[in-house]
Amino acid sequence: MHPIECPHCGKAFKIDEAGYADILKQVRDSAFDQQLHERLALAEQDKRSAVELAKVQVASALQRETAAKDSEIQALKARLDAGDVARQLAVAEALNTVQQERDALAHQLQQARREQLAAAQLAEALRQNELQQAAATQAAQIQALKSDLERAALEKRLAEQALKERFETQIKDRDEAIERLRDMKARLSTKMVGETLEQHCETEFNRIRATAFPRAYFEKDNDARSGSKGDYIFRDQDEAGTEIVSIMFEMKNESDRTATKNRNEDFLKELDKDRTEKGCEYAVLVSLLEPDSELYNTGIVDVFHRYPKMYVVRPQFFLPIITLLRNAAMNSLKYKSELALVRAQNIDITNFENELETFKTAFAKNYDLASRRFQTAIDEIDKSIDHLQKTKEALLGTDRNLRLANDKAQDVTIKKLTRGNPTMAAKFKELQDPEPPTPA
Repeated sequence: MHPIECPHCGKAFKIDEAGYADILKQVRDSAFDQQLHERLALAEQDKRSAVELAKVQVASALQRETAAKDSEIQALKARLDAGDVARQLAVAEALNTVQQERDALAHQLQQARREQLAAAQLAEALRQNELQQAAATQAAQIQALKSDLERAALEKRLAEQALKERFETQIKDRDEAIERLRDMKARLSTKMVGETLEQHCETEFNRIRATAFPRAYFEKDNDARSGSKGDYIFRDQDEAGTEIVSIMFEMKNESDRTATKNRNEDFLKELDKDRTEKGCEYAVLVSLLEPDSELYNTGIVDVFHRYPKMYVVRPQFFLPIITLLRNAAMNSLKYKSELALVRAQNIDITNFENELETFKTAFAKNYDLASRRFQTAIDEIDKSIDHLQKTKEALLGTDRNLRLANDKAQDVTIKKLTRGNPTMAAKFKELQDPEPPTPA
C-alpha cells in the first residue's frame, strides 16, 4: 500500500499496487502529452517566426531594389528629356536593365519561396522526428511499464505459490501430528482418559498384583528427608525374602510441564538421584511429555548413556517394563542367594577375627601394664634401698597381673573361641577330622 496526500485538501489516503500503477501511468501519459504539445507548439512558432523573418527580409530587399530602380528611372527620364535619341536608348537600356532586374527579383522571390517551403518542410520533418522520438519514448516507457507489470504479476504468482506450498506443508504437518496423537490415544487405555497418570498406573498394577506379583511392594514414595522423592517404589522378593528387583518410578503428565522443564530429559537427573538415595536398582520415567517425539512413541527407550539402569516409557508400557525387569532379575536370583550366603559366612569370619583381636588386645594391655610396673620396681631399687617395700608391692602387683594374664591365656580354647560361630566351628572340625580320600 502506498499513502498518497491530496495537494488541495491535504488528506492522505492509501491505494493498492494496481491502482497506484494505473494513476502513475495516467500521470506519465498526461505529462508526456503536455510536453509533446508544448514542443510541437514551440516548433510551429519557430517555423512561423522563420517564415515571417524570410518574408520581411525578402520584402526589405524588394523595397531597397525598387527604391534604387526608381532613382535610376528618374535619372533616365531626365536624360530622355535631354534628348530623344538618348532617351530612347536610355529607355531601351533601362527597360532591358529593369527586365533583367525584374527577372532577377522574380528569381530571388522564387528562391525565397523555395527556401520558405524548405524551411516549412524542415520544420515539418523536425516535428515528425520529434513526434516519432516521443512516440518511441512513450512506446519504450509503455513497454517498460508492461515489463514491470508482468514482472510484478510473476512475483505475485510466485509468492502466492510459495505461500500456498508453505501453508500446505504446515497443514500436512498438523494433520500428521493429529494422526500421531489419535494413534497414541487409541493405544492408551480408555480408562486412562479423565484420570491422572499416577492413578492410572496404580490401578493397572493393583489389577494384576494378586496373580502376577503376590509378594511385591508397590507404594508411593513418601520419604522426602533428602529434599526430593519419587512417585512410586516397586520391590519384589522371593519366598526366602531375597530381593528380586527394585524400581523407582516417576510419572509425568502433560500438565507437569514448567517454563524450565518441558522435556523428558529435564527430569532424569532428579530421578537418578531418588533411585540412588532409596536404594533401588532401576529407575523408570512414565511420561506423556513430548507427544510428537518418534523416539518415545516407538516403545521402551533406555537412557543408559545418560544414567545407569534407567528407562523412559509411555503409560501403555508400564506393566511390560515391570515384567521384563522382573523376569531378567529372576535369572540372577540364584547368584544373589549364593552372594547372600557368602556375605553371611564373611560376617562369621569377621566376628571370629574381631574376638581374636579383642583377646590379643587385652593380653597385650596386661602385659604392657606388667612390664611398666616391673621396670618401675627396678628403677625404684636402683634409686633407693628405702623403697624396697614399695618395690615389693609393685612386684607383688606384677605377679598378680602376670598370673591373671597367664590364667586368661591358659583358659583360651578353640571351643570358647568358636562358641556362637558355627562357621568357624565347622572349619576347625574339618581340620581336626579330615575326611578320608575318596577311592578312585
